[in-house]
Parts: sequence; structure tokens; C-alpha cells
Amino acid sequence: GGQTPLARRLPKLPGFRNINRVEYLPVNVSRLEEKFEAGDVVDGASLKAKGIIKHEDALVKVLGDGDITKALTIKVDKVSASAKAKIEAAGGKVEEPC
Repeated sequence: GGQTPLARRLPKLPGFRNINRVEYLPVNVSRLEEKFEAGDVVDGASLKAKGIIKHEDALVKVLGDGDITKALTIKVDKVSASAKAKIEAAGGKVEEPC
């Protein structure tokens, strides 16, 4: 008899969740190609204005899926290496804090 131990009363949850994980919202260069004009500046405010993200202070990472032909200035939190290469090949530039 007796009371059931605490470790047996609690539910068994799978996996591990890192509380220090940083989540970035992914945005592909193909999406930038269709939403922006040549010479535009891509930052949190412009992404929110175009309806790509919901909050302009969200962390954004530009990924290299698709093609881009317009010269854009990118000012987001992170840019993948393939996206940076495609943006610079199209005549655009990637500025810090990337």
C-alpha cells in the first residue's frame, strides 16, 4: 500500500525542449522576388507591410530556396550562405547584423 511515488504520478513527456533556443522565421529569396521591386530595402517593417511576417520585431532568416533577379538591400537578422550568394549575384547587398 501507501502513496504512489511522485515520479510514477507525473505524465511521461517525450523529448527535450531547449529553453534557450532562438527561433527564426524563414523567408525564401523566391518570396522576396515576387513581393519586392528592384532597389527596395528588406527589413522587419517592410516584410510586415508586405504581409510576409506578422510582427516586424520577429527574428527573420532569409533562405536560398528559389531564384532572385532583383537587386535588393537585405537588413534582417540572418541570411544563409546560399541566399547571400544569390542576392549578391543579382546585384543586391546584405548589410549587418547578418
